[in-house]
Amino acid sequence: MTFDRYKSKGIAAYKKGDYQTARAYLVDAAECMVEMAEKTGSPDTRRQREELATELIELARDCDNRQGSPRTNRRPQREKEDDGAADASDWVVKEQSNISFNDIAGLEDVKEDIRLKMIYPASHPELAKRYGINLGGGLLLYGPPGTGKTMMAKAIAHELNATFFVISPAQILSKWVGEAEQNVRKLFDAAKSEPQAIIFIDEVEALVPKRQDGSSTVMQRVVPQILQELEGFDRKSDRALLFVGATNKPWALDEAMLRPGRLDTKAYVGLPDAPARYRLLEIYFGDRPLDEDVDFGMLCDRLQGYSGADIKGIAAQSASIPFTEAISGRDPRPINMIDISNVIDATPPSVGKILLGRFESFAETGS
Repeated sequence: MTFDRYKSKGIAAYKKGDYQTARAYLVDAAECMVEMAEKTGSPDTRRQREELATELIELARDCDNRQGSPRTNRRPQREKEDDGAADASDWVVKEQSNISFNDIAGLEDVKEDIRLKMIYPASHPELAKRYGINLGGGLLLYGPPGTGKTMMAKAIAHELNATFFVISPAQILSKWVGEAEQNVRKLFDAAKSEPQAIIFIDEVEALVPKRQDGSSTVMQRVVPQILQELEGFDRKSDRALLFVGATNKPWALDEAMLRPGRLDTKAYVGLPDAPARYRLLEIYFGDRPLDEDVDFGMLCDRLQGYSGADIKGIAAQSASIPFTEAISGRDPRPINMIDISNVIDATPPSVGKILLGRFESFAETGS
C-alpha cells in the first residue's frame, strides 16, 4: 500500500471516529514519508517530508488521546519489542573512519577548536584541571553546501577514536511511532555511558528550528529536551561528550541552541582558500595520470570561489574525458590542462555570491 492510501485511509477513519484504525494507518503513512525523506537528494524536499511525517505522528498521538486508552497497533509485536522508541545502537557507527585531519584541506581553526575541546584536555588532564578546561561541549559546523562539514565530523571520530553516533532529524522525530523526546533521552544516555563519544547531527536546524507560535507540538517538546540534555551533562567528569551539529542554514537554528553551554563553539566551514584549493587538487588528482602541462598553481587561481565538492566533481569530469576516449579505441593518455580548463569553463561555482554573503554576515554577527 502506498503512502497516499495509508494517509487517506487514516484520515477517513479519523473523521469517522475509528481512532484505533486511524492511528495504525497514520503511523504507516508517517513511516513511508520518513523513508521517502531519507532517500531524497533535495534538502528542501527532505525537510518538507520530515515535517509532513511529524504532522501525521501528531495526528496519531491525538488518536491515542481521543481513545483514552493504551496505544494499540496493527503490528503489536514490533511495538512491544521497541517500546515505542528507537534503539540507540542503531545510531552507532561501528566502523572507524579512515579520514584524518591530514586529509582535510585547510580549516586549521576548526581543527584547533576540536583539539582544545577533546584532545588536549584528555592528553593533559592535570593541566586541564588546573586551568579549568573541561572535556567535550558543543560545536556547530556551518557553511555553504559542499565545503566539508560531514567529512570534518568523520575526521573528528578518527582523531579521537571515540564512539560515533550519527543521527538524522528524521530518526529522532519519527523513528517507529514518533516518541521524539524518549529518542533524545536514549541517545544522550547511550553517549554518556561511553568514555568518549561524539553525537553528530547533520542538518541540525531541522531538529532544533526557531520556535514560533503555531509550530508543531513535537518541536515544542523536542527542542527543550535537547537543551536539557546538553545542560545536564557533567563536563567536569572523566567522560567526554562532543555534540556536533552541521548546517547550511545557521540562521534557522533556535537561538537558545547557540548560547553558552550548548553549541557555544561556532566554526565557519567556508570556501577553501588558495592553499586549501591546492591541497584539494593534490587529493583529487593525486592518483590519476596527469600530463606535464597541468599547473596546480594556475588552477588554484581559476578555482577561487569553488567549494571542495565542486573541485572533486571537476577532477572526476576531467578524468572522464581521456577515459571515454580510451574505451572508444584511442590510445590511453593522461589528463591534460585543456581537459581541466574545459570542465571549469562549463562548471560554475555551486555557491552564489548572495548566499556566500549571508554566511559571512552570520559569521560576523551571529544572526
